[in-house]
Amino acid sequence: MKKSALAIKILLFAMLTQTATSAFSQALIPLKDFFRNPEKASFRISPDGKKLAFMQPWKNRMNVFVQEIGKETVVQATFAEERDIAGFTWKNNNRLIYLQDKGGNENFHLFAVDADGKNAKELTPGDAVRAEILDDLPENESEMIVSLNMRNPEIFDAYRVNIVSGDMKLVGENPGNITGWQTDNQGRIRVAVSTDGINSSVLYRNNESDAFKVIKTTNFKESFSPLFFDFDDKTLFVSSNLGRDKTAIIAYDPENDKELRMVYEHPEVDVSSLLRSKKRKVITAVAYETDKSHYHFLDAEREALQKKFDARFPGYEVSLAGQSKAEDKMLLYVGSDRSYGSYWFYDKQSDAFSKLAEVAPWLDENKLCEMKPIRYTARDGMEIQGYLTVPKGVDAKNLPVVINPHGGPWARDSWGFNPEVQFLANRGYAVLQMNFRGSVGYGRKFWEASFKQWGKTMQDDITDGVNWLIKQGIADPKRVAIYGASYGGYATLAGVTFTPDLYACAVDYVGVSNLFTFMSTIPPYWKPYLDMMYEMVGDPEKDKDLMTAASPVFHVDKIKCPLFIVQGANDPRVAKAESDQMVEALKKRGIDVPYLVKDNEGHGFGNEENRMELYRKMEEFFAKYLGGKKE
Repeated sequence: MKKSALAIKILLFAMLTQTATSAFSQALIPLKDFFRNPEKASFRISPDGKKLAFMQPWKNRMNVFVQEIGKETVVQATFAEERDIAGFTWKNNNRLIYLQDKGGNENFHLFAVDADGKNAKELTPGDAVRAEILDDLPENESEMIVSLNMRNPEIFDAYRVNIVSGDMKLVGENPGNITGWQTDNQGRIRVAVSTDGINSSVLYRNNESDAFKVIKTTNFKESFSPLFFDFDDKTLFVSSNLGRDKTAIIAYDPENDKELRMVYEHPEVDVSSLLRSKKRKVITAVAYETDKSHYHFLDAEREALQKKFDARFPGYEVSLAGQSKAEDKMLLYVGSDRSYGSYWFYDKQSDAFSKLAEVAPWLDENKLCEMKPIRYTARDGMEIQGYLTVPKGVDAKNLPVVINPHGGPWARDSWGFNPEVQFLANRGYAVLQMNFRGSVGYGRKFWEASFKQWGKTMQDDITDGVNWLIKQGIADPKRVAIYGASYGGYATLAGVTFTPDLYACAVDYVGVSNLFTFMSTIPPYWKPYLDMMYEMVGDPEKDKDLMTAASPVFHVDKIKCPLFIVQGANDPRVAKAESDQMVEALKKRGIDVPYLVKDNEGHGFGNEENRMELYRKMEEFFAKYLGGKKE
């Protein structure tokens, strides 16, 4: 029986209305909104509390701008066009220092410039030299201490550098085994850390005219890491797991090699972050991370201040992003899992809050997805913690899923805003991030369980996460992908190689494919740690069979699913050859593997236009093989 014209119109209207309603709950957010440069970010306050410096785009690159508090005029201080400024801070009330590399090579050079953009000066000689700020000497208007691998690319000496003239003086000559220097509150180098490749030693001297003496030697599996001197310049705060599984913070007497007191320890996680008030000369709090970030306060004034911040911004994580030297004017960063965050100015004397900027005002957090902490048990009984993000407005049932293992591998995923995760969830995918064994923060036993387990139990933890999702009914077993960067890229390659029936497709971003070539192409300043890497990953000679078995490039015949590979040509950590090998091996099998290479990038794409191209191609790739949405 034929329907009347009116009935057909009504039916079509109902169908369109239903589609529109569904589309509204699942509205596509433009890809560029997730990956464009922030509107403003990385706010810093001058020591006198009168000026703000921040990053914002100029010619598609993040540059430093300066504004006097209470005034509208904004002055551009840096003019980088090829690559973003990597980081910056105030040196004094009128001069800024900043870091920048070339094409992602991570040879960061140090520069100084006046707040009005004048008197720019490069402070790092030599193209292949990498600079690291050791002590910005806040009480010294014109000098700072910088580590440079100028004499030898494998080791760093300490130099006192004049930020106006560029003159430098060697103040800590590395004998060849020093991996770190530590100053006291007067800017004097009093502590150093050395390594023989496996064992680490802490060296100490009472003043700079004395010779260093070894006060503590530990195996690399043990941690005894100097944090900073107490205000008496005698007591040293250290994070240590000596005699315990979880790293704790202790007060230590280096002169007599004596533990003075326990500052704080947590029964579940490592604690290594200690906060202080330089003005009041008190230790204020320790920060630690379980499923989310937390504080344990040691100072009533700082605790009361945090309670005020938390009450002002309920439901958000509020952190102190900077403060004036007088500690009466403060910068706050306010963020969450669904908010890229905002910066606020707090005047302690007037008790007034004022908003400075939203990092990404074009993103509506009400349309973004909740990141939920989860736990599951690996096949050998190890508990694995992680985070699950489900698309907004849908039931967590039979969904296409992207498994997203983190890099490192000795790092961890954390709760908070992640543009990749939110982008994928907005395209209709559930995203699982897991802190597989070896992830840091969960104690020594959990970390050591990863040794020589690349592609083995570390990978099992990822596989078990997939199976947990399937058992929960969350994942459609035929629509599971894996995507990761760096070690996450290795885990991606290992996943499609060693569990080829598990994944429908995969994206490898600057991932390791061959453990032998990876070991032979590490940056020169990683060389002092090479023996440690052999212990943790494998020795190319002693563990040849193990490393061959764990290197995906030797097992490409097992790969069944489509694979997209992404690489920066200047990557100093995972050389381009790692991806080239994989692509060549797959092509020899007659497989057309999409391969995106950028000649002006390193270990990850920093330039905005390259990010856009990467995620556009990723969006199309996942839509093709998982059935998710695309613009």
